[in-house]
Amino acid sequence: MSLVPTLAETIARARADLRMGLPVVIGDHLAAAVETLTPGRLDDLRRLGRPVLALTARRAETLKARAYDEGLARVKVPDDADLGWLRALADPADDLRVPMKGPLFTDRDGDVTAHCAALALAKSAQLLPAVLMVAADPVAGLTRLSPGPLLAQLAQEAVLAPVAAARVPLLAAERSRLHIFRPDDGGTEHYAIEIGDPPRNTPVLARLHSACFTGDVLGSLKCDCGPQLQSALTAMGQAGAGVLLYLNQEGRGIGLANKMRAYDLQDQGFDTVEANHRLGFEDDERDFRLGAALLKRLGFGAVRLMTNNPRKVAMMEAQGVTVTERVPLIVPRNPFNEGYLDVKAQKSGHIL
Repeated sequence: MSLVPTLAETIARARADLRMGLPVVIGDHLAAAVETLTPGRLDDLRRLGRPVLALTARRAETLKARAYDEGLARVKVPDDADLGWLRALADPADDLRVPMKGPLFTDRDGDVTAHCAALALAKSAQLLPAVLMVAADPVAGLTRLSPGPLLAQLAQEAVLAPVAAARVPLLAAERSRLHIFRPDDGGTEHYAIEIGDPPRNTPVLARLHSACFTGDVLGSLKCDCGPQLQSALTAMGQAGAGVLLYLNQEGRGIGLANKMRAYDLQDQGFDTVEANHRLGFEDDERDFRLGAALLKRLGFGAVRLMTNNPRKVAMMEAQGVTVTERVPLIVPRNPFNEGYLDVKAQKSGHIL
């Protein structure tokens, strides 16, 4: 029956549930995001069984908790642990002020597919990857998912559908058109800014730009995103043609709230990569396949790619988009972003 939600639609519903503090059922476990969990629901979960805190291996390493399972650790929750204890393990904001959080004991052996799926779902909801898990019978009314299909669906590339397009004259190029694309997985929309009327049978000057509210909108000096955005649009305007893909993957895919958490950690002395790891994320959680899909949807098969990131070039080629030239996009440094740019070069392989 077409009125029954598909797997992708059920996952979108589960993301919303986690963000509102409602547990979901994954396999034979109830799963609740620690970030949004309430004391009352913690008590209710405890009545159903022994809770275990699922953390990524990155966060577990910071906490000196043994990750017996590849990619994650299952921390045993003491009987007297309250929500503050759980959030201290989930959020590294006070790690330096209160460094000793243990001893922490972790489970080993057994199937962890549900735990992996819960952490992946929390990441996709742009929540801290820390999930309280309780093995229990399903509770009526909660969103239910099977862990294997959930993981497979989250790993799939979203299908992007055009929603609307209109002419938007820009300061950098008056002949510009903004295209809006909506993914089929319930995620945020992505944009393509077409400058001039670029032919589809020659390599187009292109830029994959990840959303940066702080840099693009506020003019933050902590990164080079805003100047890169304006430099790319200016170059395309001067060339008379180009396409800029604006992908809503803020903070390297972890979301604005987690990006601000990472900024706070950077103020404590950690670099960009270290901050992401302490939060439980990888260096970069973005899905660059979206950029290749948008280009092909617009009819482009070859690009002159404006980037300092070799990963973007490799991704384009792997997704069937020919990169005929990597066009450097170097912008001036300032005292606030020097460390950030150095880490980009040293740890992320950017050519600066």
